[in-house]
Amino acid sequence: DTAVLASHESPILATQMLQNNLNDIQKWLNTWRIKANEAKSAHVTFTTRRETCPEVSLNGQQIPQSEVAKYLGVHFDHRLTWKTHIFTTRKQFGLKLRKLFWLLNRRSRLTLENKLLIYKTILKPVWRYGIQLWGTAANSNVEILQRFQSKILRMIVDAPWFVTNDTIHRDLQVPSVKEETLNYCKNYRDRLKKHPNIFTANLMKPRSIRRLKKKIPFDFIH
Repeated sequence: DTAVLASHESPILATQMLQNNLNDIQKWLNTWRIKANEAKSAHVTFTTRRETCPEVSLNGQQIPQSEVAKYLGVHFDHRLTWKTHIFTTRKQFGLKLRKLFWLLNRRSRLTLENKLLIYKTILKPVWRYGIQLWGTAANSNVEILQRFQSKILRMIVDAPWFVTNDTIHRDLQVPSVKEETLNYCKNYRDRLKKHPNIFTANLMKPRSIRRLKKKIPFDFIH
């Protein structure tokens, strides 16, 4: 997969920049006799405004505009709320659980250690993938995955109704979705501090102007 990004305050100039990049890509494709599938490409305007950027083309074919684009397994919606990705992940999470239900249900004879091992190695990576990006989503969207994780853990331990989800997470030493996001943010910060490139430190500087209330990874640390 290949992604081309152009950013500018003016939609017209952003489109011109994007089209110039696409023209360069088309020249490279022609040189190496590679055929790109324009129909499977997507043109997404990432903005909170209602307007969209003008159309762009590749090899003389218009690239269809879309509100969501899937790139490397992550769904990028045009407002970057990550709602589409979380809903899709929730469905995949449920399908995977359905296949393993006979091993994880309350009547299963597997030990608790083996049930947790199955969850951590097979089920958990399904929703954890791309958490560095969608982990900054609104609490209402993140809670969709958190509720499903709590449901699975309750099933694994066959917890009675009066035992809280926080107690189950603490006893099983399974971090919540928010705690998992925080751990990834801390690890990312530590890698930037140890990186040999001195300019990576600029990534940790807070922005002076924040027009929107959207979170960035470092907001979870401070």
